[in-house]
Amino acid sequence: MKILVSNDDGYFAPGIGLLAEALRQVGEVTVVAPERDRSGASNSLTLDRPLIVRRAPNGYFSVNGTPTDCVHIAVTGFLEFTPDVVVSGINLGANMGDDTIYSGTVAAAAEGYLLGIPALAVSLTSRTGEHFDSAIGVALQIVERFKRSPFSEPLLLNVNVPDVPPAELRGVEVTRLGRRHTAEPVVRLDTPRGETAYWIGPAGGAADAGPGTDFHAVDHCRVSLTPLRMDLTHNAQLPLVKKRLEQ
Repeated sequence: MKILVSNDDGYFAPGIGLLAEALRQVGEVTVVAPERDRSGASNSLTLDRPLIVRRAPNGYFSVNGTPTDCVHIAVTGFLEFTPDVVVSGINLGANMGDDTIYSGTVAAAAEGYLLGIPALAVSLTSRTGEHFDSAIGVALQIVERFKRSPFSEPLLLNVNVPDVPPAELRGVEVTRLGRRHTAEPVVRLDTPRGETAYWIGPAGGAADAGPGTDFHAVDHCRVSLTPLRMDLTHNAQLPLVKKRLEQ
């Protein structure tokens, strides 16, 4: 099994090193990741300049671009093979609900999915990163299942693992995305040059976090596993828009 590993925190992040090492138990691992932290890059693709791929001292490949760039370049020309699966992570911090729109971690996996490859994005749901072993264990189990019993079509999975010891995890729950409240206001700063700068405020708290959501699962120490799709069509509104255009 050939596994492509990427992330949005950079090739030097502890989560990607632990992930790559663990996945070598089930296949041949290649790491292609951003040269610096590109958290929040979403699905952006660099089209205004050429990109450079360099081999880092740890043997990984770094790209001076976005997470999407990394997977796109790897799959469409840099690698001499097509990966069997793309694994993005382990992200330090949750990617639940609306976070998935902005997440570079999810974007890296989504690019693999769009290129016809099964993919998963794995996040540890805290900023302290005390129990990477829990997220590593979950990622390893999922990839092993992909290897034993491949799905008949590409799958994009968003995985969020509570930052607790493995023994405290209460299983895996297949969930839907929850929703957050409106983001907090921006923070205004005065620069030394007399200009006003704006720091994007933190994400809002969970608004839709009931049973069945990723927020609810993680709050109850369960691993949240959400299948995602990239079709943004609002099918329920198609008749409404057609009707309005006919008026």
